[in-house]
Amino acid sequence: MKTDSECAIDGRRLRSERSRLAFIDASLALQEEGVLVPTAQQIADRAGVGIRSFFRHFEDMETLFEAIDDHIRDSYEALFLGGDQSGTLAERIEGLVKRRADAYESVNTLMQGTRCQLWRYPKLRQNYARNQRGLRKDLDGRLPELRSLLGETRESIDAITSFEMWDRLRSEQGLSKTASISLVTTLLTRLIVAD
Repeated sequence: MKTDSECAIDGRRLRSERSRLAFIDASLALQEEGVLVPTAQQIADRAGVGIRSFFRHFEDMETLFEAIDDHIRDSYEALFLGGDQSGTLAERIEGLVKRRADAYESVNTLMQGTRCQLWRYPKLRQNYARNQRGLRKDLDGRLPELRSLLGETRESIDAITSFEMWDRLRSEQGLSKTASISLVTTLLTRLIVAD
């Protein structure tokens, strides 16, 4: 049985963890609403917790981003990785493109916010690079045909399936999700089959 002192410590830890999670959730909510680079004050206000408490939990914004990455990594990776990888080449290409399209649409504002701050935070660059390696490994697993392609073609395929390409098609070129899926699928098919 716990002593009163142990119960008090457990209660403080639980409150501290709730506050920490409130900051993470507030930051994600702000980004989802389009505030791509929320400030510590905006996050504290949204969380309903004082700014001093924010800096007791997070040394700086970079440590917040690291905590967010730890918090959402599994759900983020589940959007992109795994799933059915069987079928013909055409079916696998279509499945890959649709899965990435759904994932990119789901995490669009988070990706935009991350990309806005890559220049500033080494930890964000490190996490972004890790995620890109994971996407490339998934691409190779879904499409083993890529192993026999020339380096230039292989790099083109990686670029075509990237968030940056997806964002350009949707934002700058104004294509619908369906049209973007069709375009990326066609490009991949042409590159893989032609090489």
